[in-house]
Amino acid sequence: MNQQCINCSQNFEITGDDLKFYERMKVFPPVECPLCREQRRISFRNEKNFYLRNCGNCKKQMVSIYSPDKPYNVYCAPCWWSDAWDPVNIGKDFDFNRPFFEQFDKLMKASKLINLFVENNQNSDYVNQETDDKNCYLNAGGHYNEDCYYNTYSIWGKNNVDNYWVIKCELCYECINCENCNKSTYLQDCLNCSDCHYCRECTGCNSCIGCFGLKHKEYYFFNEKLSQKEYEIRQAEYLKDYTAREKTKKEAHENFLKFPHKAVKIINCEDVTGDYLLGCKDVYEGYLFENSRDIKYAYIGLDVKDSQDLSAYGWGEVSFNCASSMKNSFCISVSSTCNVHFSQYCFVCYNSSNLFGCVGLNHKQYCILNKQYAKEEYEKLVPRIIEHMGNYGQFFPIKISPFCYNETVSHEYFPLTKEQALSKGYKWKDPDEKEYIKQTYQIPEDIKNTPENIAGEILACQNCGKNYKVIKEELGFYRKMDLPVPVKCPTCRHKNRLSSRNPHRLYERKCQKCGAEIKTTYSPDKPEITYCEKCYLETVY
Repeated sequence: MNQQCINCSQNFEITGDDLKFYERMKVFPPVECPLCREQRRISFRNEKNFYLRNCGNCKKQMVSIYSPDKPYNVYCAPCWWSDAWDPVNIGKDFDFNRPFFEQFDKLMKASKLINLFVENNQNSDYVNQETDDKNCYLNAGGHYNEDCYYNTYSIWGKNNVDNYWVIKCELCYECINCENCNKSTYLQDCLNCSDCHYCRECTGCNSCIGCFGLKHKEYYFFNEKLSQKEYEIRQAEYLKDYTAREKTKKEAHENFLKFPHKAVKIINCEDVTGDYLLGCKDVYEGYLFENSRDIKYAYIGLDVKDSQDLSAYGWGEVSFNCASSMKNSFCISVSSTCNVHFSQYCFVCYNSSNLFGCVGLNHKQYCILNKQYAKEEYEKLVPRIIEHMGNYGQFFPIKISPFCYNETVSHEYFPLTKEQALSKGYKWKDPDEKEYIKQTYQIPEDIKNTPENIAGEILACQNCGKNYKVIKEELGFYRKMDLPVPVKCPTCRHKNRLSSRNPHRLYERKCQKCGAEIKTTYSPDKPEITYCEKCYLETVY
């Protein structure tokens, strides 16, 4: 059946299989399209905005994703995990005369929230959604990184700066969707490459610049074979400083447009649609997902089965409309939870089961709005609340997110102006004038001419004007890689990486070689030559 989204007015389809899934989960069919549902979920995820505020318990200063002006009770990790204060003690009876989300919003402001979503990190105070990091700074969404800065979704990385979705890479800069790459800059969709720069869709290459689609090549320059000596001369010229690198980036992009692009990146999968899928089966509209099956409308995750509508979700099963969580099962509309089961509408809960509308709980069972119930009472009351809610299954409204809209990942994928956000009832964080001091320091084009004291200078982003700094360890990386100091702030650099990736959306196109109908994340108005998988493999390999 066709449905019109109540948010964007676009039509979307609800299939018979969808209805069977909703019936099994006992939720109402969605009234918003998949993209608007995604926008809701990630509006509860602040990855990269950090603030200093005092712990609500011990009063010590801490780093937090909640700014000090927010009306929430935020604890540092040691206090949150301790028994210093049990949020069950503030549990409330459900009021059937008031809307559920109004009561939940009030509970969020009264319960305890943890300052950061991190675990087992060393010397890495300014990271979020990260585990097992060492000596890292401003990373988000990754695991097992060491000496890494400004990365998003990096796993097993070492000495990397400014990357997006890189796995087992070392000494990489401004790389996107790469694996097992080393000492390289500005790569995208590359595998097992070393000392390569401004390349795309290359595998097993060494010493290449500006190349597309090469396999196991060495000393190639814009897809042309050179001698080692010729290559080294070109490398010195094209990578020598900021101006040269900007020219190389532009020319490399023009070179990429000469070659056919694969419609979608799908590897070792069966019966799937989407992009960047690996080892998946029966996945529909999945993006950046690995080792998963029987899932639909899923964005960024791994090891999930039998679920729908997921964002940044891992190691789970039988879940619907969930975000920023892992190791959950039989959950509906939860966010920032871990090892939670048979629960609905929870935020920042861990190691628990049978929760409904709870915030900040750990090792609890049979709680509603943080109030403890006996099993029999819980099982009688929950169905009554579900009936009272009406559109059960719909995710939390964006307007009750604990973050301002422009602090969240939602703003990265679904950008709004301040006026647009406020007109919808969303919160908005205005810029602090103190963070926009005019830059007087001239950043040298060449790292060789950059003095050590730049680490103490106030720099202003060339794009948005916001101040940023270069930390000492970061400067050491630029020296080692012979890279100029960036002239844009970390946020704008991150936005540039996102803009170079295709959206989480499939378009109808025709293969530009055989004419077959294809679904691709390259929109029809994009200039890339797009091939079906068969034609791509015949041409590239």
